Amino acid sequence: MRSPALDPIKFGTDGWRGVIGDDFSFANVRRVAAAIAEYVRKESAPADGLVVGYDTRFLSEECAQVAAEQVAAAGIPVFLAERATPTPAISHAVVERRTCGAIIITASHNPYRWNGVKFKAPYGGSASPAIMRRLEAHLRAVDRRGPRARRAKDAPIEKVDLVSSYLQKLKSLVHLDRIRDSGRRFVIDPMFGAGRGCLVRLLSEAGIPCREIHSEHNPLFPGLNPEPIEPHVSELRRAVFESGYDAGFATDGDADRLGAIDRDGSLVDSHKIFSILLKHLAEDLGMRGEVVKTFSTTQMIDKLARKLDLPLHITPIGFKYICELMLTRNVLIGGEESGGIGIKGHLPERDGILNSLLLAEVMADRGRTLGELIKELNEEFGPHEYGRVDLEIERQIANHVVRRVAEGKVKSVAGLKVTSTDDMDGAKMRFGDAAWLLVRASGTENILRLYAEAPSREQVKELLDDMATLARKQA
Repeated sequence: MRSPALDPIKFGTDGWRGVIGDDFSFANVRRVAAAIAEYVRKESAPADGLVVGYDTRFLSEECAQVAAEQVAAAGIPVFLAERATPTPAISHAVVERRTCGAIIITASHNPYRWNGVKFKAPYGGSASPAIMRRLEAHLRAVDRRGPRARRAKDAPIEKVDLVSSYLQKLKSLVHLDRIRDSGRRFVIDPMFGAGRGCLVRLLSEAGIPCREIHSEHNPLFPGLNPEPIEPHVSELRRAVFESGYDAGFATDGDADRLGAIDRDGSLVDSHKIFSILLKHLAEDLGMRGEVVKTFSTTQMIDKLARKLDLPLHITPIGFKYICELMLTRNVLIGGEESGGIGIKGHLPERDGILNSLLLAEVMADRGRTLGELIKELNEEFGPHEYGRVDLEIERQIANHVVRRVAEGKVKSVAGLKVTSTDDMDGAKMRFGDAAWLLVRASGTENILRLYAEAPSREQVKELLDDMATLARKQA
């Protein structure tokens, strides 16, 4: 009988994460891998095997080996990445090799002290909420009896290159020749993460001038968190602006999300990237399909979808909800506030490397800088500025604030009258047609997330500051 004093493990929107040396340990990785192996043994086709990959974080490679051994002990063949590998490349390998899914050791964009385990389903995308519930049930069973011991006749563990075939697939999805012929020059920032060497390899082989920064292996991510937002893009901004490059592309720790810098040094956030790519796919490439966005994403997508006569779906926050629709409907593009965007014809998965290439392709096809593309969108649909604040606040207080907003007890923020509320995921206040503010409590941390959009940066700041003050008064 196992000891009852095991660390609690709760699967979030895309797996489980913990602090290295605290709850993220070899023992807990073994527990999670054993639960995934039991799920595959009992509810899938174990002979098809599992892919196991990892990012550049401290102990990621070692934990991937531990996970691979636990899966092999359950009689399931393992294809183990030979190097730190982008999450979308691992998802591509799942589809290409027709395996039962993938285990990925990564904490995505979290700070260096975090690591985690993601599970990708056989379709090469985020596991559905139903699958996550089944994994948690198998975890409880594993905790009752303990992980399987290694045996002499464990299934094989084969080390494989998961990057080359993935990059070859990307070549078929973009027009690298058009990018080359445009004469554009780019800076690539993998943020010390798993994307290092990938995008720069594609561009260099195609004869496209580029430079890569933060490409060395350093699991401390010195000076930044591997998340392509302010203030972590300051060195990318400097590299683009001071050396006269046309744009900079930054991918997060496991390379499934993207941020960009225009040649004038301004940040192009995920909302603008989503909008630019939607317009490019529909207008420049003539592609059709449905559009999916999460609850915290810009209203510019709503306006674009109406103009392009494309059906729009809005989901709770988490790419797994977008993935579900991509599996069942003709989705052209699906995106989320945190920078993850999935594209038709690829995977039901976020891909920061592909989306970097598509942004470069838009610039080539339209003969515009990123800033000029944003200016065109603003002229057509009006300015849409966005901001987000994560408040450290006790979970009980955070949930209380969300309830008050959902119940309509907050009547105005920053002098704007609340005209409607929506509680799809957290609670969103709308202030007419021009602005909104969303409050959402983290399910795993003592954090209250505040998201806001308005016509000006000043108004966004006022909304966030006033709501933060209201929230702190509840403490």
